[in-house]
Amino acid sequence: MSASELLAIDHFELWGTVGAVCVTDARRLGDARAILDEAIDIVERACSRFRPDAELAALNSAAGQGPFRVSETLFDLIAAATDAARLTGGACDPTVLPALLALGYDTDIEAIRGRDLDGGLAAHRAPGVTAISTDRPSMTVSLAPGCAIDLGAVGKAWCADLAAERIEHRLSVGCVVDLGGDLRVAGPAPSGGWHVAVARDARQDAAAADETVAVSTGGVATSSTRLRRWRRGGVEVHHIVDPSTGLPADSPWSEVTVAAATCTRANALSTAAVVWGEDAVFEIPQRGAAARLVRHDGGIERVGGWPEPEDPR
Repeated sequence: MSASELLAIDHFELWGTVGAVCVTDARRLGDARAILDEAIDIVERACSRFRPDAELAALNSAAGQGPFRVSETLFDLIAAATDAARLTGGACDPTVLPALLALGYDTDIEAIRGRDLDGGLAAHRAPGVTAISTDRPSMTVSLAPGCAIDLGAVGKAWCADLAAERIEHRLSVGCVVDLGGDLRVAGPAPSGGWHVAVARDARQDAAAADETVAVSTGGVATSSTRLRRWRRGGVEVHHIVDPSTGLPADSPWSEVTVAAATCTRANALSTAAVVWGEDAVFEIPQRGAAARLVRHDGGIERVGGWPEPEDPR
């Protein structure tokens, strides 16, 4: 077998989780990682919530002050977030930032995970994407007074899409980009597709994964209420907010994995599924996606053509 026929993978830590890039030509792995690092850098500078110098921080500070000129990257991220809100009927909404801050999620998750933060629960209903106005010719965004946006629900997935598409275009190879469970496939896949492990934790070894599915195109994303948990005034909370209440979604699902045309779309639907609750088993197939939904007691629902696991016998 020639070097160009060997798969190659690079693992790394990122944003409190783990990532990987895999290509169908081992000789191009270093180039692929460089392209991925470039994409990560531009997304971080545009919308990281925990970087005070990020462009998004300046935009949120300018809420109510009229049009604010942004970079093409941030504009595209906001467009993706508003599209996600419309796709999900508002269940995946970027205007939940005040609600997240009220829950105490105002720093990196590792600083609050498992802690009991002072203060009680305060609900901040999201104003919705009607509070965001965009104008592409002028590359400006206007936020209504009191509106602040968080792009966490789409930023990582959008970055995976961007990097995978650039790797395919620039290097003419098949690739997978996985950023903490937000995964995008691009270019020619190996025979039988890429084998993607569905695990409860992105740090979990693939050999111990709950299931493995073959993916040849599109994106896969997982949203979970298991890992980003803390307590606020003695009440346990998690990071997936129901925009209609401003509180953590009271959901039957502890984890939802969605396969869709892009990682950004998959992530929007997996996030929305937690908010939709039982309705997710109907809503996801109606949007042309497949999903694996895990209940708190471990029961699993598969919808939209998500395959049953193979019999190990």
